Amino acid sequence: MNTIEIIKKAEEWLTPIFDLETQKEVQNLINNHPDELTDRFHKNMEFGTGGMRGVMGAGINRINKYTLGKATQGLSNFLKNHHSNKKISAVIAYDCRHNSKEFGKVVADVFTANGIKVYLFDDLRTTPELSFAVRHLGADTGIVLTASHNPPEYNGYKVYNAEGCQITTPNDGLIIEEVNKVSFDQIKFTADPKLLNYIGSDVDKAFHNISVSNGIFGDVDRTKVKIVFTPLHGTSIKSVPQVLDKAGFSDVTLVAEQSIPDGDFPTVKSPNPEEPEALLMARKLANDIGADLLMGCDPDSDRLGIAVRDLDGNMKLLNGNQTMILMTDFLINQKKKTGSLGDNAFTATTIVSTEMVNVLADHYGIDTAITLTGFKWIGKAIADHPTKEFIGGGEESFGYMIGDFVRDKDAVTSCLLACEMAAHAKAKGTTLYQQLLDLYIQHGYYKESLISITKKGIDGAAQIQKMIANFREQPVDNILGSRVEYICDYDTSVQKNMISGEETSIDLPKSNVLIYHTEDGTKVCIRPSGTEPKIKFYIGVKSSITSPEEAKKVEAILDQKIEDIILELKLNN
Repeated sequence: MNTIEIIKKAEEWLTPIFDLETQKEVQNLINNHPDELTDRFHKNMEFGTGGMRGVMGAGINRINKYTLGKATQGLSNFLKNHHSNKKISAVIAYDCRHNSKEFGKVVADVFTANGIKVYLFDDLRTTPELSFAVRHLGADTGIVLTASHNPPEYNGYKVYNAEGCQITTPNDGLIIEEVNKVSFDQIKFTADPKLLNYIGSDVDKAFHNISVSNGIFGDVDRTKVKIVFTPLHGTSIKSVPQVLDKAGFSDVTLVAEQSIPDGDFPTVKSPNPEEPEALLMARKLANDIGADLLMGCDPDSDRLGIAVRDLDGNMKLLNGNQTMILMTDFLINQKKKTGSLGDNAFTATTIVSTEMVNVLADHYGIDTAITLTGFKWIGKAIADHPTKEFIGGGEESFGYMIGDFVRDKDAVTSCLLACEMAAHAKAKGTTLYQQLLDLYIQHGYYKESLISITKKGIDGAAQIQKMIANFREQPVDNILGSRVEYICDYDTSVQKNMISGEETSIDLPKSNVLIYHTEDGTKVCIRPSGTEPKIKFYIGVKSSITSPEEAKKVEAILDQKIEDIILELKLNN
């Protein structure tokens, strides 16, 4: 889009369709900020792996009442086209971010203006509770206003289907088609108050009860586990302390400075438990009181970060893959103990996550559903196998889900499960870290790292596409001297054996992802983000380990190997 086209697009926002505040903001951009104007109007806000997410402000490439209204109008049209003979309903939740509450009401107004019954939470709530509420209330769709762990200037819009799962193919494409048909003057903003229903404690109670029933196992002394928890200024304050208390975990200390919801996230650079810096205050508190376990959730409470005591008694942060390994092993073992591990049980993970989950599941003789990145695909795997029992599953990005009562990452029940695992370990005189090392000794020491390269703006998007194109069109033939055995290209749905030349098809939806596998078990995955201006490189390496005492040495060797791969592939530029 050239400059003239961009100005023409912007001038459409100076008409009476838009409120005066919006018109003034756009006029100021036209008069004084041409670069910012270009960024806001060069393309429409798009749906990605998590729905629609971006910086707030006026413009077609921003999150505002009009882009959200257009998305909701298009979704309303889709729902009415596909449910012409029934009364349609929607559930709406919102998080602690700036404007989330107001945006939630805008979305509710557009739905009710289209004759759709709305259940709107009376205050901020977690994303997993929204997923649960869609199923619990028998709604046709759900919306949560959140930008997950993004910076304060972001907000977003996640769309859920009647299963409580984020939308997947083909409906995501069909919804986008409807959204693209909508012009801003076609958005129905005039609400029908008779169709608006506020929900609160009754749904909370049902969600907390089912979370507890899925997150605790057998009789164990839960009062002995000393826990530190931080909501990182987010929504988990509404559910995690309540669920832990209901389950019997009484020794829980909150990070007071981070327990008040605040869209500025004033005590952290990023409210993302994947980043160690976000949990610094919690780690200090954990050390001050001698806690066994530290936990922190992102603002909408779908991601969970934990730290446990290592062999030297220091608090060690686990990555998402390590947490997933511990949780999967624990859940399967508990099923085995009670004799409830059926032949139809399965777990799930994603193509960019640790290979160790597959090894672990194979050891127990159960299936693993390997999906594309994003929990919507794990949710879809559950829906696609209604006769099979889903035990639990996760992905490397600090997300896990227990059972199938929600269909998204669930940090609320995962927090409870982490505490439950710690209680069982303490009762046996061991720790979660020791149990992780035992799994490494049995199955191999797997270590993973994520490299994210940010490229903002129009030029950044082109650079990201060029980077993955280079790895696709000019593939490397070895990584640190180990031959590339095969390459999986999820964009062409082809797995190619680079040694024999044999090609096989990949039975997953197309996605712009490329994965290298080498003969020594190294795995490098290249994936542009669907919601952020980033390209991500997931690096996985492995080694053998024979005793806990070797852990530090083996981990250091694997860390160095990852650093060497980063240098060799020039990912540090």
